[in-house]
Amino acid sequence: MEPNPVWDEAANESTVETLSSVADDLTVRVWGADWCGDCRAVLPDFGAALAAAGVPDEQVLVYPVDREKQGELTDEYGVEYIPTIVLEIAGEEVARFVEAEPVGAAVYLADQLEDLEATA
Repeated sequence: MEPNPVWDEAANESTVETLSSVADDLTVRVWGADWCGDCRAVLPDFGAALAAAGVPDEQVLVYPVDREKQGELTDEYGVEYIPTIVLEIAGEEVARFVEAEPVGAAVYLADQLEDLEATA
C-alpha cells in the first residue's frame, strides 16, 4: 500500500483534517492484493491520505488475500470483496469501505467518521 506520490493533499484538506482528528486512536485494517485492479486503483491514494493525516504506520494493518479472497481475518471481518478497509477506534468498527464507491476510499471513510461525530 505504497502512497501515491502525486496525491494532492491540498485538494483533500477536509478529508485529511478528519482523518488527522482521530489519527492517534485509529486502527486501519486493509485487505487487498497486488493482482487486484481495484486495489491498485484505490489503495495508493488511501495510503497517501493516511500519511498526510499522520496515521502512524504501526496502526495500519495490511492483510494480503488470495484469489479466493481468503486470508488472515477475512472470515472474522466478513471480507468478501477487495479492497476492504475497516477503521476501528478502541477496538470498535467505525467505518468501512468495500471495493469501490463513487468517491475515493479516504473521502468515503472520512464522510463516515464525520457522520459518526455528528450523531455522537
